[in-house]
Amino acid sequence: MTTIDYSVWDHIEVSDDEDDTHPNIDTPSLFRWRHQARVERMEACHKKGEDLERNLTESRRKLQEAQKKVQELSLLNTEEAKKQLVKAQEEEKRLKKEERSCEKKLEEHQREEKKMPWNVDTLSRDGFSKSVLNVKPEVKEETEEEKEQKHKTFVEKYEKQIKHFGMLRRWDDSQKYLSDNPHLVCEETANYLVIMCIDLEVEEKHALMEQVAHQTIVMQFILELAKSLKVDPRGCFRQFFTKIKTADQQYQDAFNDELESFKERVRSRAKVRIEKAMKEYEEEERQKRLGPGGLDPVDVYDSLPLEMQKCFDEKDIQMLQDTISKMDPTEAKYHMKRCIDSGLWVPNSRTDDDTEKEEKEEEPQYEEVKKETSDGQDKSDSK
Repeated sequence: MTTIDYSVWDHIEVSDDEDDTHPNIDTPSLFRWRHQARVERMEACHKKGEDLERNLTESRRKLQEAQKKVQELSLLNTEEAKKQLVKAQEEEKRLKKEERSCEKKLEEHQREEKKMPWNVDTLSRDGFSKSVLNVKPEVKEETEEEKEQKHKTFVEKYEKQIKHFGMLRRWDDSQKYLSDNPHLVCEETANYLVIMCIDLEVEEKHALMEQVAHQTIVMQFILELAKSLKVDPRGCFRQFFTKIKTADQQYQDAFNDELESFKERVRSRAKVRIEKAMKEYEEEERQKRLGPGGLDPVDVYDSLPLEMQKCFDEKDIQMLQDTISKMDPTEAKYHMKRCIDSGLWVPNSRTDDDTEKEEKEEEPQYEEVKKETSDGQDKSDSK
């Protein structure tokens, strides 16, 4: 036989009108007082929940701003930026702890709220009605490898379309193109446009860089709007264009300030990349110049006395020998060994001029001998 579990009714407050009261007590007044007290407790509990949710939302907003600031400072390579980056990272850690604390407090409050007994007010609520919001579901955080592979796959598939969007100028054109290609409204497009800006600045295509930078900030503003509304970016990009086209001066100024700040970061990043490339090129050229002893001939030449430098400039071996004979033997040996190790001086070798001279001297001698031989044969034949 199936038994019925009545424990579900244990946490229900008995209705006010079922209480027995003393004859000398005004029963209606008592019921009103009890009901008022219960309503005030419920309102205080509800207000506490709203305050906790508001604190959590504010904490997450501050954390997003701190994370964005850390990303921006990581692109710069100055000493001041490094100091600010350390402070920003500390602030980010503090805000993460604050966010976890707010989440914990809200969860505890929700558990306490569920433990509260039902009463005539709460029992009368709708049990099966619900509202469905178009909210982006929380997804598991991706690893760096997964993000990189996702970005690579997306760019390989839509690179041409992303570049086309980066070249648009008018608000209406951008909105129409994103309406036709809503898959472009994502982080991968914004990241590619940032890299594209840096590449153009490195190539000294400054005007084109500023055009693509404008579209980059457009995409970033759309993504930020989606985060604040907690919706999919593809569902709110039209709201951004509506807002920016009818925005007040303050919103326009915020957009322009962010654009100028972004262009400065791009220029700084491009400068760092160029300097790094120049250093790598100079190191490659130095490695190619190294002599048999591992020394750089340019460095060795610069360290030679002026008299020896003049000898190498004029390629005069006799002058070099005379200069060495006048120097201190130890110093002369030191410099000549460095010249050999760097390839400036190759012992027991002949110059191209000497080789050509010998070839020219040998050729007429061979002709003369050949001529004499021919004359000798003619004379012997005549005899």
